[in-house]
Amino acid sequence: MTTTSHSVTDRRLLTCGLLAGPMLIGVGLVQVLTRDGFDLDRHALSQLSLGRWGFVQIINFLVTGVLVIAAARGLRGVPGMVWGSRLLAGFGAGMLIAGVFPADPAYGFPAGTPDELGPLSWHGVLHSAGFMVAMVSWAAAMIVLARAFIRRGDRGQAAVCGVALVTAAGVIMAPALGSFGLRAIVVSAVQLAAVALLCAKALASHR
Repeated sequence: MTTTSHSVTDRRLLTCGLLAGPMLIGVGLVQVLTRDGFDLDRHALSQLSLGRWGFVQIINFLVTGVLVIAAARGLRGVPGMVWGSRLLAGFGAGMLIAGVFPADPAYGFPAGTPDELGPLSWHGVLHSAGFMVAMVSWAAAMIVLARAFIRRGDRGQAAVCGVALVTAAGVIMAPALGSFGLRAIVVSAVQLAAVALLCAKALASHR
């Protein structure tokens, strides 16, 4: 009975990893298309946390962070993934920090904001710190997991981690691909797709 209960719980936790990407990207894109004055050529997704409807993006960050942490918890039971899952939990924790502490108004958004980036506020600093925690934790998780999968002879899973890491780095460092706002969405999609693939493989092993 206990084993069955744990198995059901793990499946539910791993399913959270499949939902995180559609949640963050889907809700974010709806806002990109509907929020007055928001322009991906000038604004980052984080700025959607500002203004009258900013609570929508705040909730989006918080729910996505919880989903990622839940998925990391589910992955912890997979052999060889203990440290990788802890780092993925750090990825989710970074999202929670970014959600709790909003970015600063800048570049004309929300309406009436000066058309430049001023000095960072205390919550802007903490928002940036949350962003860095998320990015560094995810990258470290991909490296740790890729090495673990290679040691286990699972080249497919190692390739998922390696390709995701290289792709994310390439998008960040290639300004020709578009504005920072657009590239940030693509990077987030890559990061959460990697989490989803890891969870999908783990779910398949539970069947």
